[in-house]
Amino acid sequence: MPRTITEKERAAARIAERLATQGEEPEWRDAEPLRRIADAFRRSVDSEAELAEAVHAARAGGYSWAAIAAMLGVSKQTAQARYSDRRSAD
Repeated sequence: MPRTITEKERAAARIAERLATQGEEPEWRDAEPLRRIADAFRRSVDSEAELAEAVHAARAGGYSWAAIAAMLGVSKQTAQARYSDRRSAD
């Protein structure tokens, strides 16, 4: 299963190519819904990166995992598991 954005984009391109070549007469449809999905996915990746940066800044600023978790609407354990930097002990 693709994990990086580049791998996901390549997988999507392969799927699109397969769909375009199925059957003798390809059925042409408006690709706008698929473009919207791709655009929304890219925005969600950017948003998640921004959120992770904000969490790391809050930790660097001395905020507790409990405070950060409250802002995220998750448990302290979930916040730590999702955002703790595994290279350093928090």
